[in-house]
Amino acid sequence: MNHPGRYLTVLAVLMALCFLGALMFGSTFKTPAAVWQGLVQHDFDIWQYRLPRAILAVLVGAALALSGTIIQGIIHNPLASPDILSINHGASLAAVLTLMALPGTSVWMLPLAACVGAAVAFLVLLLVAGRHAGPLQTALIGVALSAFYAAITDYLMLTHPLEVNTAMVWLTGSLWGRTWSFVEVGAPLLVLLPVALLFSKSFDLLTLGEAKASTLGVNVGRNRILLLGLAVMLAAVAVAISGPIAFLGLVAPHLARKLVGGRHRVLLPASILTGALILQISDIAIRTIRPPLELPAGIFTALIGAPYFFYLLRRSL
Repeated sequence: MNHPGRYLTVLAVLMALCFLGALMFGSTFKTPAAVWQGLVQHDFDIWQYRLPRAILAVLVGAALALSGTIIQGIIHNPLASPDILSINHGASLAAVLTLMALPGTSVWMLPLAACVGAAVAFLVLLLVAGRHAGPLQTALIGVALSAFYAAITDYLMLTHPLEVNTAMVWLTGSLWGRTWSFVEVGAPLLVLLPVALLFSKSFDLLTLGEAKASTLGVNVGRNRILLLGLAVMLAAVAVAISGPIAFLGLVAPHLARKLVGGRHRVLLPASILTGALILQISDIAIRTIRPPLELPAGIFTALIGAPYFFYLLRRSL
């Protein structure tokens, strides 16, 4: 792209406008003046409902998009994303197990459990797929494992009906009811997101292939492990906050790549902004279509992502 910086600027401006829109739109509409007054006067609706939700939409969307960008680049698979490769579903299963085994557990236990579940799910995928599986085979194995983890989760919910309402909070892929305690849970993302940007140069070299990257001084094994571990942690923390948001980690990196190209110095921040923008728009849409009824944001992203996934599958055949 000739002017990737311009696209980054446009995405940042759109993100700022959508953040303001998240504070304005809801069951009732508030003008920008009313939003400002609510922020100054600590209005309950603004401070305890809309503001933390808007912040979490940015954090979760950015984390899932960045996780997808890292995974697609490291394993050279355009069909890869945290949800398609079963990482999100593994994290969700671990979170549900924690909720059912320890009903009164602290909200801080969820990211830890989700990280373990996401890491285990990714290791299982690598073991089942093997070293020689192609992009299509890896994606299909990930979809199968996701269905397997979802089936186990459904079984747990059917056999523990008393805890089913709590578990559903993490399975609908929604930001409904998320408070400042969840913003605190998402605080590690403020560290993980900038850390990923430090690897942009190494990332560019890794995309040339392991042999060329090694000759150029890149420790391929160490960087692959660090980046994949970072991707798993990003997805796990995001899932611990919102549940599995479908296809966001697949679509956002592709859109960002079309806008700014493949250089990771601009691709990574573009993916972060694109993912945050998509989830923020999705969350605003599901709040305003039929208030006070709310649909999960994951449904909205699936309506966008599922057709795009089928399109990528057809291109890979």
